Amino acid sequence: MLFPSLTRTGPHRVVITGAGIVTALGLGWRANADGFRVGRRAFRPVSLFDVTRQRAREAAEVDLPHALPETRLSARTSRRLTRASRQLLWAAAEAWRQAGWEAGGSLPLVLGTTGCGSESGEQYYRLALEPTPVRRGQPTRSLRHQGQRQALDVAEAFGFEGPVTMIANACASGSNALGHARELVLTGRAERVLAGGYDALSQLAFAGFDSLQALSTTLCRPFDARRDGLGLGEGAAVLTLESLDSARRRGADILGEIIGYGAATDCHHLAQPHPEGQAAFLSMQEACARAGVAPESVGYVNAHGTGTVLNDASEALAINRWAGLRARDLPVSSTKGSVGHLLGGSGAVEAVVCLMVLREQWLPPAPCVETPDPACAFPLVRQPRDARVEIALSNSFGFGGANATLLFRRWP
Repeated sequence: MLFPSLTRTGPHRVVITGAGIVTALGLGWRANADGFRVGRRAFRPVSLFDVTRQRAREAAEVDLPHALPETRLSARTSRRLTRASRQLLWAAAEAWRQAGWEAGGSLPLVLGTTGCGSESGEQYYRLALEPTPVRRGQPTRSLRHQGQRQALDVAEAFGFEGPVTMIANACASGSNALGHARELVLTGRAERVLAGGYDALSQLAFAGFDSLQALSTTLCRPFDARRDGLGLGEGAAVLTLESLDSARRRGADILGEIIGYGAATDCHHLAQPHPEGQAAFLSMQEACARAGVAPESVGYVNAHGTGTVLNDASEALAINRWAGLRARDLPVSSTKGSVGHLLGGSGAVEAVVCLMVLREQWLPPAPCVETPDPACAFPLVRQPRDARVEIALSNSFGFGGANATLLFRRWP
């Protein structure tokens, strides 16, 4: 339902009534919450494609069922789905059921991704290079590679129409998607929005990061003094955002509230963050300013924390500067040591992790961290523990200087 204008009471509060998540830890909230809570590491040797020529050999692959959740998709369409679409549908189905939304009407859909349907694009390329090029099915593979196709699969699966927005802003994409969706509800342009992020493992991305020597050949261990690179993963997360008035009218169970969003670009380098984390600091500062929240009120930070030397150092400096004296006892961790870097899906998945923290009152430890980097003025969460957290902050930073921060509040 689209609002004709802002109400007399001003901006709308934006709440989350459904959350679906798929990672290498499993399908659904419970499997993932149980894994993140103890810092379980979900990496294993890559089986989806050949990595014998790469330096790195592990990734966090999803055990994806052959079956699909119950949707409105035809059998023919279901057979054509890419791995990315299948993961996205599992996440969307969980969020949709939890929110209790019904089919029909206009519903904006906002998704973040970097790889789109890469699996289909790679198949197209390989078949086109055959000595006798294969033409059968190539138009379908070409269409399935495009990002809007995965969004249209979701809309068809759950029976709604409306504007589709695809955001490809490197590793900030998932957080940008949620931030944009929040703006639609906040300003009254939409009463409800379905939003999230996704990316499936692809040989192109794996080989590309490996050629940059950005992948770890040992263990992905963000903020460890001996870190040597990131670990790739795959997955999806989808959230149902709606105005507080809408949720209350329906008597919906509210998982949490998105109270702030900040974004900034540092324009420093194509693949390296600003050494002092200038735009990262600005995105955190903006998210808090728009929420009217001081760093002292934040109880947990889910850091972008990729495990690369440059990213973690610059983010640590940005967090130190933003938090000030609060940094001395501010719990921080990166969950990428558990499920890897999900690229365009990471911000959405980590948003759900923040909701888990707020709902269940525990802190997710970063696995494999032995010696924290001296640049960290904050305590890294290294062991499972319970904690009282009212507000959680999530950072997502990407190539090209894209920085995004989301702020979540616990619902009483």
